[in-house]
Order: sequence, then structure tokens, then C-alpha cells
Amino acid sequence: MTERRTYLDVGVGETRGVVTLDGRPERLLIRRDGDLACQALGAEAVGRVRKVERQLALAFVELGGGPDGVLNLRPDMERLVEGQAVRVEIRSEARAGKGASLRLIGEGEGPPRLVTPAPTIEDELAGVASRAEVVTGGVARATADTAEAEALETVFPLSGGGTVAIEATRALIAVDVDLGDRGGSDAKRATRAANFAALTTAARVLRLKGEGGLVVIDLAGRGHDGPALISGARLAFGPDNPGVAFGPISRFGTLELTVPRRRRSVADHLLDAAGQPTALTLALRLVRKLEREATADPGGRLEGRAAPDVVEAAQPYLKALTDRFGGRLALVSDPARPREDPEVRPQ
Repeated sequence: MTERRTYLDVGVGETRGVVTLDGRPERLLIRRDGDLACQALGAEAVGRVRKVERQLALAFVELGGGPDGVLNLRPDMERLVEGQAVRVEIRSEARAGKGASLRLIGEGEGPPRLVTPAPTIEDELAGVASRAEVVTGGVARATADTAEAEALETVFPLSGGGTVAIEATRALIAVDVDLGDRGGSDAKRATRAANFAALTTAARVLRLKGEGGLVVIDLAGRGHDGPALISGARLAFGPDNPGVAFGPISRFGTLELTVPRRRRSVADHLLDAAGQPTALTLALRLVRKLEREATADPGGRLEGRAAPDVVEAAQPYLKALTDRFGGRLALVSDPARPREDPEVRPQ
């Protein structure tokens, strides 16, 4: 029997929600103060049709902020024209240069704008685990930090031995199962167990990373029991429905499936195009460090030292801390400081 628990970390500039599955992070929801409300999953907005591509059956819709959303045109829809106001729902968030996917609700009036906000993170946590009590405070922050770190990992251990590696490319998500030093005198049984464990782990980690699209799993061994493995995959990826579809296991030992993309991935939130933490990501980590140390050392004068771009990104959030702890906190730009290693120390 599986157990899901939920955690809510409300921090300065950022709120994070976590769902754990049997003690391991399964989902990480991130919302920052600067995020555009009209681009959030589940939001409803009035948009303006900026361009219609009849041959591609697509309409590009201005939403009042951020990239244009994309609306798939169906034969049963009324004909849309450029400049027309429409009411739409965000069905999947913008990601990696691709606009949000939209659902047409009906005609709209007025300029592009948000009409109905997206569900809050608290609402989303309740939707995943309605009976779980939401944990807050220090435990929630530590759980969110752990989930964030794991979401950015590539290789994950399997119960009983072996690993599964999960990497996103432009075209697909590649999943590789490695037996490693998995023990047992029956190699076929050990391989089968590793593949089933990998399906369970891959499904959890993909939900944690917020990744989707085409997923190709390179299974360990050969001569697979296709029906049994696909049955196991359906169970593992069940929480991602509706929209999960499976192909047969190929003669090369790969299982292909598609998983719906609904929100920005954790990597899109936290990393830049080169795969490094953004200045804002590091700034929010520094702010959390300052808050933790200020709470542990009442009255102590503290300074956060970081690379110049990190300090610049953290500066707007300092006031929230000084309003709470007084003027005993400061930020110091230190060009010699390793960018990914901000520190907090006594002044």
C-alpha cells in the first residue's frame, strides 16, 4: 500500500509544495513572486488571436504577458480571425521556448488579461492527496530542499541494486536501466526485478522533475516479458493519466510511451539554458539561509556573501527579512565567492 504526504514551504519570494510517495519526493510544485499568473496551469484568461496558421491548424494567442499561447484548431470550432478576443484555459504551461497549450472556452471581450487565477499550490496538494495533512514549517522546508536537489539529479538507485538514469534531450526523455552489482544466482530473475523497479522509480522521478512527452526506456537484459512489463508500466504511470500511451517493447529492448506535459519542469524553473542554477535560484537559496541563521541566532548581525549577480537578484527580498528581523541583516557582493556557494556569516 502506498502512502502520500504533502508539504508546504512558504518562503520569501517563493512557495514550494511537495508530495512524497512512501517517503520519497514524487512532486515538486514551485511558484515564485514574479511568475505570470496568466501563464499558470489552470488559469483562465481573455486572449487576442495574434496569428492564425490554417495549414498547421494552429492559432497563436496573446495572453497579456509572456509568450503567445497555442490553440489547436479543430474542424468543429467556429472560424477564428486575427484580432479576435477569446476566452481560454491554460492546459499546459509554456516551456523551453514553446508557448502554453490552450483550450478554447468561448468568445472573449476586452484586452488580454487574467480572468480566473490558477489553483493555489495548497489546492493542488489537496487534489493529489486529499486526506493527507499538509506539513509546514522547518520540516516542509527541509523536504522541499531535498526534493529540489533530487529533481536535478540524473542517476537514481534502485531497491535491491542497480540504477536508472534519466536525461532530457530536445526530442525525448531517455531512461537507461543498469543492473550494476544487483545480486542473485538467477540472472533472469534479477534482471526482471530490476526492470520492474526501474519502471516504478522512473515514473516517480519524471513526476518529480515535471518532465513528459516521448519517453524511451532502455530495459536491462533481453527476451522481455512484454505483457507483464507493460502492465507494470501502466500501474507505475497511472497517476499521470489521462493521456499516457504505451507502445510495444521493441526488438531492441526499449519501451516507448508518452506522458502528458502539463507544467514547466523543475529544470525550467531553476536552471538557465546552460543547465546552471539561475541567479534568482541561488538568490532565493541565500535568502533561505539568511532566514534560517537569523532565526537560530536572535540578535546576531549576519551578512550573506555571494557573487554579484546573486546579490543583485537577492536584494529585492532583503526588505522582507529586515521587516521581520530588523536591520541586522545585510548582503555583500563578493566577486571571489564561488557562484553556487553563497554563505552566511557574522558581520
